[in-house]
Amino acid sequence: MSAFVDTMLSTATGAGGQAKGMTTGEPNNPRRRTWAEVHDQASRMAGALVEGGAEPGAAIAVLAADPAEIAPAVQAVWMAGGSTTMLHQPTARTDLAEWAEDTIKVLSMIDSKLVLLGSPFDALSGVLDEHGIGYRKMDDLAGGEPLTTPVPVDEESTALLQLTSGSTADPKAVRITHGNLMSNAEAMRIAAALDTTSDTMISWLPLFHDMGMVGFLTIPMLFGIELVKVTPVDFLARPTLWPDLMSRYGGTITAAPNFAYSIAARRMSTVEDDNAFDLSKMRLALNGAEPIDPAAVHAFTEAGARFGLRPESIMCAYGMAEATLAVAFAPVFTGLSVDVIDPDQLEASHRAVPVPEGTPNARTFPLLGPPVPGLEIEVIDEERNVLGERQVGQLRVRGEAVTPGYLTVDGPLATQNAEGWLETGDEGYVVDGQVVVCGRRKDVIIMGGRNIYPTDIERAACSVDGVRPGNAVAVRLDAGTRRERFAVVVESKSAGDDDVEKTMRKEITARVVDAVGLRPFAVVVLKPGSLPKTPSGKLRRSAATSLVPVG
Repeated sequence: MSAFVDTMLSTATGAGGQAKGMTTGEPNNPRRRTWAEVHDQASRMAGALVEGGAEPGAAIAVLAADPAEIAPAVQAVWMAGGSTTMLHQPTARTDLAEWAEDTIKVLSMIDSKLVLLGSPFDALSGVLDEHGIGYRKMDDLAGGEPLTTPVPVDEESTALLQLTSGSTADPKAVRITHGNLMSNAEAMRIAAALDTTSDTMISWLPLFHDMGMVGFLTIPMLFGIELVKVTPVDFLARPTLWPDLMSRYGGTITAAPNFAYSIAARRMSTVEDDNAFDLSKMRLALNGAEPIDPAAVHAFTEAGARFGLRPESIMCAYGMAEATLAVAFAPVFTGLSVDVIDPDQLEASHRAVPVPEGTPNARTFPLLGPPVPGLEIEVIDEERNVLGERQVGQLRVRGEAVTPGYLTVDGPLATQNAEGWLETGDEGYVVDGQVVVCGRRKDVIIMGGRNIYPTDIERAACSVDGVRPGNAVAVRLDAGTRRERFAVVVESKSAGDDDVEKTMRKEITARVVDAVGLRPFAVVVLKPGSLPKTPSGKLRRSAATSLVPVG
């Protein structure tokens, strides 16, 4: 049995499994089950899977919305010796025909012969029938005979096939082994100083995303930590549900991307009652899903201060599915620390030269902490020479948690070189042992010999009144040519009002010029919901190119 499965079952059948558990169904129908109760259901589902012919190593996909259904289902898959793939969920705006086509492509890519269906997606069983894809409804698995002895697997067996949130139409899955998963989980337990007796984790993150699946389901289930889990739909319907859950359940750990911290800050700032929330127990509010926006962090801590939120609770991090989840964690309870550097040296010389805080046009990057235990990071140049401190290049990572490869539509693809290094595709540097990420290499805009990071442009655009927070994209045009330039595309509720749009375009242009010293080729204002995004909500810069008129 792998160490991962052994630890999970030891937790479920031990004292921690009886004392700790997960609460789902908030805000309307909250229900708490201990991890022992989740395991009891999982063992019955695993028994039904094995009896139904599921073979060791089988890739079993899961499509459900309710965390109460998903938790025992994924544990059942692991007990049955299979690997789990969380399928992307269709939303109200999804074209079901396109979703079905993409899903069938994914199932073929991972060679999955079985999908576990839960509410409300069991209604999509007809789509699977049309394509000859086998499925079992989760409700039908609950009556199986318990599987008392898990199917044995080794450390190199696949535990999780994590679908990436890429910007292309072709899917790709990161192959995470049992050894990868256990190594990174243990590293996060140490780096975040997890306490199974006192910590309570609060999350609304989607379970088809690595942070939601690994960070806020697998880890609490593995180690026996109290968890309150709702869905992204619940959060978006009422963003103050998030701080409300922190208050009522005494939440100590949570995580979210920039846009969520911005939304929560705005909503909390409109609450008149100073006693509406109690955020004093929060010790880790993690931000690491994308380049961290210091303004979003400050807005959240300022709005939460009157409810007892301590700014030191912010934890900046660097993560990627290719390293299972965590790559670097800032030291616990140190808050947001930034590196202020000379923009000219960064753009022209690829060096992060520090300047005093408050220097005009200085670049500010959050310090993301040292690599978590078991991982190491280097910075390399275009010829793969290792660079020194404060020299900017591509980050690469090596260690026990790093995936051995991808599954793609064209077959397996290795990720590591002969020495075990994985190139991340991220630009960054190291200072005093801490990692700094500047942006994705493929998104860097090159003009006049300067490297312009799109996040600088996007943050400048988002500072303009009327632009939806987190909904601005800097788009490369004529990339890689001497004519390379960029445009800015934003969402606004005022889109369609010619006078307001004209004012916004003028103001966005001025803010961008102030920020990066370059004028955008075009500024496009669109209605909310127009920008292309990945299933996990990240903006797809390359796909936004088609939104810019270049005639």
